[in-house]
Amino acid sequence: MNKKEFFYQQVAKKGIEVSEEMKLQFAKYADLLVEWNQKMNLTAIVDEQGIYEKHFLDSFLLAYAVDIKGSLCDVGAGAGFPSVPCLILYPELKVTIVEPLQKRCTFLNEVKKQLGLSNLTIMNARAEDFAKDHREAFDIVTARAVANLTMLSELCLPLVKKSGFFVALKGPGADDELQEAAFAIQTLKGSVERIDHQEFFGQQRNNLIIKKVDSTPKKYPRPFAQIKKNPLRRKA
Repeated sequence: MNKKEFFYQQVAKKGIEVSEEMKLQFAKYADLLVEWNQKMNLTAIVDEQGIYEKHFLDSFLLAYAVDIKGSLCDVGAGAGFPSVPCLILYPELKVTIVEPLQKRCTFLNEVKKQLGLSNLTIMNARAEDFAKDHREAFDIVTARAVANLTMLSELCLPLVKKSGFFVALKGPGADDELQEAAFAIQTLKGSVERIDHQEFFGQQRNNLIIKKVDSTPKKYPRPFAQIKKNPLRRKA
């Protein structure tokens, strides 16, 4: 099946009417990815079918995990996933991307300009520094990073409002990561709601949905060197 068509079918199943403007935005986004990827390392996936499946569809799976509304913070978004595809489909959403690499921020600002995404804010910062001034500021915080869930939880949960959600987009092996991160999630005042399993084109995707149940202690997140060297784990 054509993966672009399949992507739009999945969007329609969620009750979203895809306008021609949205389709043009996605097409332009795909073009920008390919164009800019020639001068910086944004993605290994540069064919149209792959972009619609691995980037746009995978990003939209956030809508299977939580009700997308209010404010969303995307930590380490790289080339803008999952937040930019979600913003195209939910234009009332207020999105903040926190990205430490300046060159990726330059690309994201070009995406914002070319696609007319007025509700997108791009912050060139590390998540642990950004959290100092933006604690409990977002309804949804998400990360599609390759970092392990223990580390991601410490970077992301402090940013989530009470009763908001941290959603980690993962592949196979998510259940094991969740077990390893259980102590960290509890310490940071999160509670695991569920794992949303989806399978498309023979590949499994897992969204780990963690609800913020109370304020994260102010000492978190720690400096990144400490997060990496001494991950939050129960003492033996």
